[in-house]
Amino acid sequence: MALGDAPLWSRSNAGDVDAFAKLFERHGRTIYNYCFRRTGEWAAAEDLVSIVFLEAWRRRDTELPEDKVLPWLFGVANNVVRNHRRAQRRYAAVLLRVPESPSPGFEAEADLDDERQIKPILEVISRLPKHEQDVFTLAAWFELSYEDISVALGLPVGTVRSRLSRARQRLRKLDSGLGLEGVVATNTQEALEP
Repeated sequence: MALGDAPLWSRSNAGDVDAFAKLFERHGRTIYNYCFRRTGEWAAAEDLVSIVFLEAWRRRDTELPEDKVLPWLFGVANNVVRNHRRAQRRYAAVLLRVPESPSPGFEAEADLDDERQIKPILEVISRLPKHEQDVFTLAAWFELSYEDISVALGLPVGTVRSRLSRARQRLRKLDSGLGLEGVVATNTQEALEP
């Protein structure tokens, strides 16, 4: 019988590398997808998921509510993505002062296609205030409950609800044929609650 997240987290807390590896196997792909959906770049997502789990291992002594490991990992990932964006902005500012050179490298066509498809969606979502982007991404793409988003972002549930509502209202106005209406209108939580 497979252990739940809570016992694995407790074992990880005690330094059990195998228990932490099981948590990585269980949640690594989800966090990877989250990082991709926030950055729009597969390569960056690969790097960021490594940073997320390195940070999680470093902070493994954190006491978590029962079975809230994944929401907590989303919170760590959210902070890692924010730091990545800040670093990108600084890097872009430096590049403006450096002469341009050709960029070596090759990315698989499928990865490039995924990145092309998500870029316009991310551009629309990036028009939201940062705090609404965080809540919307977790609710719409990962279908986290209000309570789980609350844990992930360290916010009261009421704040999560109001930010998500405002984000959806803004996105309805901003959507320009990208097909966000289905994502904006529904998520698992709303289907369950009045």
